[in-house]
Amino acid sequence: MIKEVSMFDFATPVDRHGTWCTQWDYVADRFGAADLLPFTISDMDFATAPCILDALSQRLAHGVVGYSRWKNDEFLGAVAHWYASRFHCPVNRDAIVYGPSVIYMVAEMIRQWSDEGDGVVVHTPAYDAFYKTIEGNRRRVASVPLTQRDNQWHCDMAQLERTLAEPRNTLLLLCSPHNPTGKVWRREELETMALLCEKHGVKVISDEIHMDMCWGEHRHTPWCDVARGPWALFTSGSKSFNIPAFTGAYGLIDDAASREAYLTALKSRDGLSSPSVPALVAHIAAYREGAPWLDALRAYLQDNIRYIAQALNQAFPQLNWQPPQATYLAWIDLRPLGVDDRALQKALIEVQKVAIMPGYTYGEEGVGFVRLNAGCPREKLEKGVNGLIAALRALA
Repeated sequence: MIKEVSMFDFATPVDRHGTWCTQWDYVADRFGAADLLPFTISDMDFATAPCILDALSQRLAHGVVGYSRWKNDEFLGAVAHWYASRFHCPVNRDAIVYGPSVIYMVAEMIRQWSDEGDGVVVHTPAYDAFYKTIEGNRRRVASVPLTQRDNQWHCDMAQLERTLAEPRNTLLLLCSPHNPTGKVWRREELETMALLCEKHGVKVISDEIHMDMCWGEHRHTPWCDVARGPWALFTSGSKSFNIPAFTGAYGLIDDAASREAYLTALKSRDGLSSPSVPALVAHIAAYREGAPWLDALRAYLQDNIRYIAQALNQAFPQLNWQPPQATYLAWIDLRPLGVDDRALQKALIEVQKVAIMPGYTYGEEGVGFVRLNAGCPREKLEKGVNGLIAALRALA
């Protein structure tokens, strides 16, 4: 069988040192040692799509980079086009809002839609910024743990309802697809959640930043397709097209009064309504012209994830690790090996010189796991996976 050759190169490493890069230049901040091979924060080691670089070059060649507006036909049209072409989902352009980051937008809606001391319902383990954002705004994390059966992640809907029914739990903060487990929520699950939230008067904020990275037969369903009560959906092209340094995110807020309150906070209270022009240019180019690049990247990432499964299961058959349904983040259950998490981190950092996120970063349900970022050339990934296997062999 002849393997199709991609017109895009993801295999050649790009040296990111000296670019003020969080993952490489500042790895010591989190791991206590410099010069580690990092598989950490969720950006990728690939150059972004050529169509984005071309669009940015053209915009910069103009030379004048003054105050700008995000509410323009090109940006709104590009977002609507992406949702129609990738998710077969119509978007109400009037509902689109801009923000400097998804987490800023989440935080603002938490402030708007809840009171201090209220509970925000979250499926755990959870993206670590969720805990920080909820607690930093003086709200409580109301945890609903996901459980693993037959290599699939499940939400106990009865437990979810009990948690949503508690009077001071006023918000559901959904991660869809879910980070760190990589779970893709089935439409039926989302519909059940929408019904339960409506029943108990709980508003929904859906973080869908990993929406473009669903694998195989798994399909992303935007929350706006199933929503029943008040809701906000926030996302960005920053993960999919590897452009987080430009900042910039967007979303949908269905209720007009809530939308206006958000935009007033963005502009009048926080002074953040003037967008990053590179972010706008990049999103427009990505959503109008970037699909071929993204599809080639997706194929490369899926091969990377399959490589991790093959290498790990060959070394430790008892793991029987299966690739996630979404994201380029391998959430690896090491509990069958009985290895101490902190001893593993010590071996990875001090002996193997590799930085891999410990599972406990994502809450107590993450104990016994690691999260390995596979968004990199295979050459680097092999070094990281071999380092993980060597560390585990030394401890298991």
